[in-house]
Amino acid sequence: MAKNSATATVDLAVRPRMFRAGYGTMLRKDFNRNRYLYLMALPVVAFFVIFHYVPMYGLVISFKRYSPALGINGSPWVGFKYFVDFFESYYTWRLIRNTILLSVYSLVWGFPAPIILALLINEVRSTGFKRVVQSLTYVPHFISLVVVAGLLLEFSQGSGLFNDIVQWFGGERIFFFQEPRFFRGMYIGSGIWQEVGWGTIIYLSALSAIDPQLYEAATIDGAGRFSKLWRITVPSIIPTIVVLLILRLGQLMTVGHEKIILLYNSSIYETADVISTFVYRKGLLDFSWSYATAIGMFNSIINLLLVVTANAISRRVNETSLW
Repeated sequence: MAKNSATATVDLAVRPRMFRAGYGTMLRKDFNRNRYLYLMALPVVAFFVIFHYVPMYGLVISFKRYSPALGINGSPWVGFKYFVDFFESYYTWRLIRNTILLSVYSLVWGFPAPIILALLINEVRSTGFKRVVQSLTYVPHFISLVVVAGLLLEFSQGSGLFNDIVQWFGGERIFFFQEPRFFRGMYIGSGIWQEVGWGTIIYLSALSAIDPQLYEAATIDGAGRFSKLWRITVPSIIPTIVVLLILRLGQLMTVGHEKIILLYNSSIYETADVISTFVYRKGLLDFSWSYATAIGMFNSIINLLLVVTANAISRRVNETSLW
């Protein structure tokens, strides 16, 4: 009995080392077999480490009165002062409201757009026409954001194309980017126009993976095109839709500041000013680095909570999730 107990004790002591050795051997074999793939992934990993993970150390300045002369470690600690200042600010709820509304409207109108376009393209029988449509809808994605913003500003002027169309229908000319009520529609509409074609790529890839035998069986059973679309095509791409929706929800509080900065002005801050543009002005124009970092950190925490929540709900409802 004592001998067996001693043997078991030795096995328990040796087993972790054996596991580590075996795991190390497996890693070496996998690296040797896929070394070129690891080499190709190295720039991507380096990019995320250098520009995403290393800068996270700088988040500590949101709890300090940061001074470049003193450095991060030498700056005095102030705790949650800048978070409190933000929530007590007159602009806080306007920023949060504008950010949420722009994100929700973009999600409601922009997220289904590439799905619908991909389903329509998939139903086209003419290969040549399908390629032309795909090419025409892809092109706006490659147009510089500066050019898109310049076109919008030019077309929306009093003598611009949009006002010519309005006047042709009997309306009066409007300075679109001087009226707060028009900003969200212009922002979201231009975003859909620029990205709808590019967004169809993933969905068309998912559609191409559907087994053709499913459609053949449905045809034999007498199903029409709409019935096959609703009962075969759409359910087959639901996992792809769910994953992309989770990722999109994780950016609900993140509205890109580049396009807004190119379009907005002080007369439309009421609807155009969002958290990211406020952080830009406070951090880079007013040099309030700690205050801007605190706001950005709050925004990132909310996005993280949204991703985790959306993933948990998706896993519980339809067993599709990111992790």
